[in-house]
Amino acid sequence: MNKWKEMYKSKLTSPDEAIKLVQPGDTVMIPFSNGIPPALLEALATRLKKEDLHNIHLFGGLTVKDSSIFDYELAGGMLIEGNFLGEQLRKGTQEGVFTFTPMRLSEFVPIMLARQLNGVIIQTVAPMDKHGFLSTGTDCEYIWEVVKNHPRKPRLILEVNERMPRTFGNNQFHISEVSALIEHNTPLVSLPANNITPVDQAIASYIADMVEDESCLQLGIGRIPNAVALALKGKRDLGVHTEMLVDSTVDLYEAGAITCAKKNFNPYRWIATFVLGSQKLYDFVDDNPMVEMLSASYVNDPMIIAKNDRMVSVNSTLEVDLSGQCNSESIGYRQYSGTGGQLDFVQGAYRSRGGKSFLTLYSTYTDKEGNLKSRIVPRLSDGATVTVPRTDVQYVVSEYGIAYLKGKHVRQRVEEIINIAHPDFRDYLRFEARKMNFIP
Repeated sequence: MNKWKEMYKSKLTSPDEAIKLVQPGDTVMIPFSNGIPPALLEALATRLKKEDLHNIHLFGGLTVKDSSIFDYELAGGMLIEGNFLGEQLRKGTQEGVFTFTPMRLSEFVPIMLARQLNGVIIQTVAPMDKHGFLSTGTDCEYIWEVVKNHPRKPRLILEVNERMPRTFGNNQFHISEVSALIEHNTPLVSLPANNITPVDQAIASYIADMVEDESCLQLGIGRIPNAVALALKGKRDLGVHTEMLVDSTVDLYEAGAITCAKKNFNPYRWIATFVLGSQKLYDFVDDNPMVEMLSASYVNDPMIIAKNDRMVSVNSTLEVDLSGQCNSESIGYRQYSGTGGQLDFVQGAYRSRGGKSFLTLYSTYTDKEGNLKSRIVPRLSDGATVTVPRTDVQYVVSEYGIAYLKGKHVRQRVEEIINIAHPDFRDYLRFEARKMNFIP
């Protein structure tokens, strides 16, 4: 134990000194959300502003906190490549200052391992334990596996934060693997509470009626998944296998609905690859042996997901067209978020024995001029991304009901989809379907 403490002290330094390990031409990789180290990012920005660095490539996504690293003035010496756009990356990507790589979360690891890069990894971790291990806490998406398996062995710089929960799984770095570390204690970013509306409750009720006892859950972020969780509190022996662990799963656990006891695959374990929610959620996962944090190459692999019987996946989409294509990540050609793990879980849940995949959306939205618009459209918006191809879509749910699309021909799809559209738009959608010869 003393040996590890001495090694820790020998590698402990300031942010400015630690970031000197970054050299011109390096790729700097960061994880998602609270795994992103704020003090190290600021130190990197400071170095870039002093112009003693050039040709830096920053790879990351799902940012949750502002940083000087995203200042446009740094773009001359650094390329920022987003893989899932948080608010801090969205505007710069849409304006062409940053760039975006379409990637499924399950493929982050093999894509990064295939890149011939000189790499540096910076990440926030929990304090070291007595055995010399530092847990990545809330974030295990791809960093751990890249450190372990990349042939060029990226340099590892860690930001130790006593507020980061200590979690278990394949997410531990030993102090002997670390190139440098700093200490910086700062509160984790918490998501605001979602105020569930009657529309959310309507959508959730359709889904809850189709969820069996002993199902295994993947719930996304937002009001609708939270509403679904509320509607599932009467279920029994639910399990968890999800990319993102959210507050609603803790609510279900406290209600007695989640036990993981009847999971046929990884029983008695909550499987996840990152955690984002409230302080209550962070306190729940801290030192909790039920929660197992694993790489997205495992958690999001559709074949692994499918091993869970009665897998239920609930995610949101932005618009769906009459053939069943779903856009969940762009507004027209402007990138808004990313593919993430949505397609992984759509495919995995469908392949599961008794599994169900639900894509949810509000039937309408109000534009900037105050006009009511339909999210169910004849064709996806000009330039819109197809996040889930029509061949993979199983259920689409709005406040007006459920459309089942898997294996149905186009005429059937049109009728199913129009039936869940807002009544004010149904005649228009039918008219457009006839123009496209989708229906007679």
